[in-house]
Amino acid sequence: MNLRFLALAALAFAAPIAAALPVQKVDVVNAYPHDRRAFTEGLFFRDGFFYESTGLEGRSEIRQVRIADGRVIRSITLPSRLFGEGIVDWGNELISLTWQTGIGFRWSLPGLAKRGEFRYPGEGWGLTRSPREIVMSDGTPYLRFLDPRTLKVRRRVQVTAEGSPIKNINELEWVRGEIYANIWYTSLIARIDPATGKVKGWIDITPLAEKNMSSSEAVANGIAYDAKRGRLFVTGKNWPMLYEVRLKPAGAP
Repeated sequence: MNLRFLALAALAFAAPIAAALPVQKVDVVNAYPHDRRAFTEGLFFRDGFFYESTGLEGRSEIRQVRIADGRVIRSITLPSRLFGEGIVDWGNELISLTWQTGIGFRWSLPGLAKRGEFRYPGEGWGLTRSPREIVMSDGTPYLRFLDPRTLKVRRRVQVTAEGSPIKNINELEWVRGEIYANIWYTSLIARIDPATGKVKGWIDITPLAEKNMSSSEAVANGIAYDAKRGRLFVTGKNWPMLYEVRLKPAGAP
């Protein structure tokens, strides 16, 4: 399969919804090793480490990863019937989703000891958090905003770009008051207003995807943000590299 064609086709598919909104490309600041066996579903930065969740039945893990060399410091493996999905930290816990089983977990941080389970309707895709709520994607055009204590839905917001609903909202990250979201099977990251659900602009990481895609499933997925130092990181499923990137001004080549 021509992976360059696949990446360009995915971008072309998204082009009608992206055309009227600002599009930013990225400069690579640093590149770090990433486990190419990791089918990345969730990613966040905390206390100098990445926490990463991986998917696929029988291969799903949650990991604490050292940034410099990609070494896994500690990990836990999900039951083989479960497909791991998004993760987020809240206080001294890590919360994780699974794809189609409606089962979520609470884990201790940093030790990753299991603290409990919870249930939710529909599919589980991505997780992030605002200062007051946990935000969840489920493959539909809607984001769920959850009570961090009960994990029950407080509200839902439809994500739209120029009035068109956006499906396949995948991995999420809270960045300077916006929600950054990978869109499955594209190399675009949506910048979403959490109050209205409107896409404010797009981040295009197609050149990084072209370098790292080893199959049609090895798509861009995984965003982390170091709020203290203003560092933004991106990677993808089975990518051999993880990147710190800097956004270019909209329209810059």
